[in-house]
Amino acid sequence: MRHVSQSPYAEILGDRLDQLHPHLREYFSSLPEGHIGIGEGTFSRVGTPRRWLWPLLRPLHERSVIYAGWQLSVPFRVTNRLIDGRVVSEREFLLPGQGWTMRDAVSVNPHGRLVDELGESGVVAASFAVDVRDGALRMRSHTVGIRWGSLRVRLPRFLSPVVDLTESFDEVIGRQRVLVTMELPLVGRIYEYAGDFSYRIEEKKP
Repeated sequence: MRHVSQSPYAEILGDRLDQLHPHLREYFSSLPEGHIGIGEGTFSRVGTPRRWLWPLLRPLHERSVIYAGWQLSVPFRVTNRLIDGRVVSEREFLLPGQGWTMRDAVSVNPHGRLVDELGESGVVAASFAVDVRDGALRMRSHTVGIRWGSLRVRLPRFLSPVVDLTESFDEVIGRQRVLVTMELPLVGRIYEYAGDFSYRIEEKKP
């Protein structure tokens, strides 16, 4: 019998996991040992059209946190692995003439909150409130911190971006949809990506 580890999403949601659309329940529940999750689809938009933000976002781009630019109709591939209770993901953006990869790891912290560590060495970390609405997963950031050397600095609310994520399933097209937005106080939306994809679980190759 294959061993199945519980995902951090399942740990946080508890009985609410059953309120998710069946396809999302599979996506957020668990992965059998020796298997990975593969999603392939297209982002209708990614980044920010505000060009003046691109140089400011470039350091995070170089650390695999967010894309510093603006593109439409971007094919992508996401690979999910469940490692010691953490969902470790890589999102490969197939950009025109180049590739770029976003990396993150989701876990439950000692305080019982869902935490997403983004980029190389978890340079940015955000804790989230998680809910289920109409079969979709909704997440909103509670706190955001930045790693500075060996220190983790929590951003004050007036400087902290608010990240919203919605994962849903579209019965019409038979694909999963994702929408992520990042808003900064006094500035407004500074980053987003939205798209749809198909998802499958397959055995890891040796």
